[in-house]
Amino acid sequence: MKLRVWLAGAGLAAVVGLVPAEGQPTPPTGYLASAQLPNSLTLLPPPPAKGSAAEKRDQAGAKAALALHGGPRWEQATEDAVLTFPQAAGTFSCALGAPVTEAGTPALYRLLRRSLSDMGRAPYPTKTKYQRQRPFMVNGKPQCSPALDAALRKDGSYPSGHAAIGWGWALILAEVAPDKADAILARGRAFTDSRRICNVHWASDVEEGRMMGAAVVSRLHDSADFRADLAAARSELAAVRAQGAAPSRDCAQEAARLAAG
Repeated sequence: MKLRVWLAGAGLAAVVGLVPAEGQPTPPTGYLASAQLPNSLTLLPPPPAKGSAAEKRDQAGAKAALALHGGPRWEQATEDAVLTFPQAAGTFSCALGAPVTEAGTPALYRLLRRSLSDMGRAPYPTKTKYQRQRPFMVNGKPQCSPALDAALRKDGSYPSGHAAIGWGWALILAEVAPDKADAILARGRAFTDSRRICNVHWASDVEEGRMMGAAVVSRLHDSADFRADLAAARSELAAVRAQGAAPSRDCAQEAARLAAG
């Protein structure tokens, strides 16, 4: 099945790196064929029912997130919303304590780009079935990716594809750098929660997105290409860290933003 069939529109597909933006190289295919992806319709429950305690919890979380609009945590969430490369490669740079670049860590860079395709596709059967409205469509308040407004309105909120990708990346990177696992997983949790801060996903969307990310990672280990890139990425990162190369992000700023919400 072609990627475009899984996605609500080319605009949103481009922002998550599944089709190239204008002037950008064609992204690599994932490690898994569509038939190898975990079935989100089997793994996930339906989204919270109207009037349920779970829906009220989602609404309370969205209301709390609105209080952060325009502040430091909102700024970090806006940055976290970008999944195109090379910018997205630096998402976990501070947690890893090293830069992640195509030139310096090519296998690690490839590992993130290829796995993004797998984790980005996996939520779509459930997204398409339920077409849950996103928080900004319900509360009428701003969201942090206004250029994608039209595409997001056509793309179901449940579960979060960004959360699947971010949590999947965190799990993979915790294997690449096990001594940094706590910092990496904490950053992954914050990255996925940025979708709630952005007013584009409910808390339950984020939580079930993490579930899909974990499910995809479990399947990725069946791929010989994935295992080879994982091993190469470990060696690359160890070499870069031994050289004392600094992270590519402003880590003090990132920490301060994350602590603000």
